[in-house]
Amino acid sequence: MILSLNPVSGISGDMLLGALLDLGAPMEAVRTAIEATGVTGWHLSTRSVEREGVRALHAVVEVDEIVPARRAADLLAMAGRATPAPVAAMATSAITSLASVESRIHGVSVADVHLHELGGVDTIVDTVGVAAALNALAISQVWSGPLGMGTGQTSAAHGVLPVPAPATLHLLTGAQVIGIDSHLETVTPTGAALLGAMGTRFGPAPPMTIQDVGYGAGTRETPGRPNVLSAVLGSPVGGSGHVEAMTMLETTVDDVTGEVLGTLIPELLTVGAADAWLVPAVGKKNRPAQLVSALCEPHAADAVENHLLRSTGTLGVRRTAILRRSVPREWTTVELAGFTVRVKIGPHTAKPEHDDLAAIADATGVPVRILADQARALIDDLWAEN
Repeated sequence: MILSLNPVSGISGDMLLGALLDLGAPMEAVRTAIEATGVTGWHLSTRSVEREGVRALHAVVEVDEIVPARRAADLLAMAGRATPAPVAAMATSAITSLASVESRIHGVSVADVHLHELGGVDTIVDTVGVAAALNALAISQVWSGPLGMGTGQTSAAHGVLPVPAPATLHLLTGAQVIGIDSHLETVTPTGAALLGAMGTRFGPAPPMTIQDVGYGAGTRETPGRPNVLSAVLGSPVGGSGHVEAMTMLETTVDDVTGEVLGTLIPELLTVGAADAWLVPAVGKKNRPAQLVSALCEPHAADAVENHLLRSTGTLGVRRTAILRRSVPREWTTVELAGFTVRVKIGPHTAKPEHDDLAAIADATGVPVRILADQARALIDDLWAEN
């Protein structure tokens, strides 16, 4: 399924959660995923409200006892216990992004960053809740229009901060934004982190058949502008998967050390590349060389290209506009030797996650290839049952 967002009034964790619940995500699945984290002292409910004439669903998080702060490491441990595994993976990705930017801003380690608001309870509820709702709705693609950004100032645990908050601006690198006439915080750090964790693409929605429409309400009343996030749920049209515009970046280098190239690929993925790889080549003057390639969405091309230029010292990068077809995929899990193995399922195959198999191999001493065969046998049994 495809989710298309129109955040003209901004986005926050509770607005996104409200919109997904309004689209039909089951509240029970959301609560179950949050309960699995072990976080206590919270209650999640919804109520139908009206914002400037638009009916929307407001996701309300009530906290029994406000904890002054929780370390990011504690929140990550909680989010990692969420079920099923894809929910945990998305929630931990969002919290990791939040902690990373706070670490950068305040000059402390990621593990020791404190997320102050409501002792981190709302962070867990929002991130795990949104991930669980996406999983329940079987959403595999998220698209968004430009984010409405206000100006001004807001109050936080560290005092008065400019709007947008510094953490929000860092998290929105690569996003499309537009200025709106508002002096309020329209985009929150949690909302921005969730956009990244969902793999959101910015631009017009792809061809799809609309299945449902939902609206998530913000807490504030904003005269003259409905403080709502509209969300459209659609199914792809025109066969399996969809075709999207991508940008290919390439450069050939013959004077970069193996140590630099060894860390380059994960760095390119971190700054926004969808994929990156090296291919041995023979360059000018018959010198051994490496062709460095990075595939990225058009909005991320500048950031990826700049990192490629800085890291390699190359004097030129080739850009090519290409089309990529991606097919739907989903995640499930199987139990193997007492461990949980994530499985990526596509239209034509299913593949156990190698990192999970490697972790089991380290713990049991069984070779990865044997564990992979055992996992595939379990997957075959699962498919046969379905």
